[in-house]
Amino acid sequence: MIENEEDLAGLPESVRAAGASAAQAAGLEGKWVYTTQRPSMYPFLQYSEKRDLREKLYMAYTNRANHDNDKDNKAIVAEIMKLRVERANLLGYKNHAAITLEPRMAGTPEKAIDLLMQLWDAALPIAKNEAKQMQEMIDQEGGNFKLASWDWWYYAEKIRMEKYNLDENEIRPYFKLENVRDGAFWVANQLYGITFTPIDNIPLPHPDVQAFEVKEADGSHLAVLYMDFFPRESKQQGAWCGGYQDHYIKNGKEMMPIVTTVFNLTKPTAETPSLLSLDEASTIFHEFGHALDGMFSKTSYHSNFIAWDFVELPSQIMEHWVTEPEVMKQYAINYLSGEVIPEALVKKMDAASKFNQGFVNVEVLAASLLDLAYHTIDKPIDLDIAKFEKDYLNSIGLIPEIESRYRTTYFGHIIGGYDAGYYSYTWAAVLDNDAYEAFKENGIFDKATAEKFRKCVLEKNGIENAMEMYINFRGREPQIEPLLKNRGLN
Repeated sequence: MIENEEDLAGLPESVRAAGASAAQAAGLEGKWVYTTQRPSMYPFLQYSEKRDLREKLYMAYTNRANHDNDKDNKAIVAEIMKLRVERANLLGYKNHAAITLEPRMAGTPEKAIDLLMQLWDAALPIAKNEAKQMQEMIDQEGGNFKLASWDWWYYAEKIRMEKYNLDENEIRPYFKLENVRDGAFWVANQLYGITFTPIDNIPLPHPDVQAFEVKEADGSHLAVLYMDFFPRESKQQGAWCGGYQDHYIKNGKEMMPIVTTVFNLTKPTAETPSLLSLDEASTIFHEFGHALDGMFSKTSYHSNFIAWDFVELPSQIMEHWVTEPEVMKQYAINYLSGEVIPEALVKKMDAASKFNQGFVNVEVLAASLLDLAYHTIDKPIDLDIAKFEKDYLNSIGLIPEIESRYRTTYFGHIIGGYDAGYYSYTWAAVLDNDAYEAFKENGIFDKATAEKFRKCVLEKNGIENAMEMYINFRGREPQIEPLLKNRGLN
């Protein structure tokens, strides 16, 4: 909570307004509140000139459930890891990861780790160079301190401005939430011919939630899609896609999907609509990709098995359309002037697209490798979680200026279903970059390519072997080179 306006130094008006709105909702009129929820925290870290407040907020985030009290998760995680390896040994497996990866595309933890380390070895030197540039800027400005993890977003933004003259606040007015949503709908219509019509007379899980009927090109019913955009106290962080009803056949009748996408995006204020960052816009397209996977499914039964390292392909491939100039002309429209995003700004965004990729990749890879480090322990031991985490991340060379995207005590993915599976985002990135090459080769809205992707991947996901599905679409196994190129790691 901030009480003095001078502590808002550096924050753009939109970030100040969001803080005031959060304070008002908490009954703290005349103050400003910033929380560890990412839509609140990241803009503060990015712009606040108050280093002590950046540290306070970021350390509160990274030390969640890590205070040696009754809400501390270390002992719980240690017990879970011990039980998992005991179970694996009883079933005749070396470790928990060997069980979970056996039916997936990777097959073994060794293959997953090998892929991650290829990218780690490419990304870490770039991250170290980024840290060096930031330290040089700190020194040039007369800062008498060493770059720390809570400084990264702030100096990354300053360097982005210096190198590319690209201010995120210059972008946000073109990324009104409703326009981004409609942009995703437009892409799906261009690819698959489907349409989205708002539904008013339908039960909603919360008043903020929106509902749409999804129809095929011929007007027939395909699915119902819910979209739940904003944070609230009862809601967990992050973004995800789920379903109230999957596609299945009952007594010869086709039961159509009811899909929900859930987000924690920047809320509108009294003065401005919800204006998104490019990352938040990508999140909408990402979860919408999962929704397409669910809506196009042709599964015959209630349950089906989707290879966990394949599940992110339908979502991550959708992110490629977000910044295509042809797509941005449809949805990136200034909410005040009605002006389509200028070509010069699009070019600046493209030039800056590989900026900070050392950090972006290292942060995720560190979490992915930490997950596998826990789940490749091959005998039951009483873990000291804090020591294990620190020792492992040091052993792979993680620099102190970057934290793992998730610390163990709040790494909900590996407790709630992504155990030995957080690597799957990166594995799927190989797939989505290679798959998008097929669209680029044939045209990003090529109907035949889209139809093939729908028939071979989206409809069959969970029904056929993941590698066979991919080969049926692409004509060959995936290649890593498009990923390295697109992330600037080659």
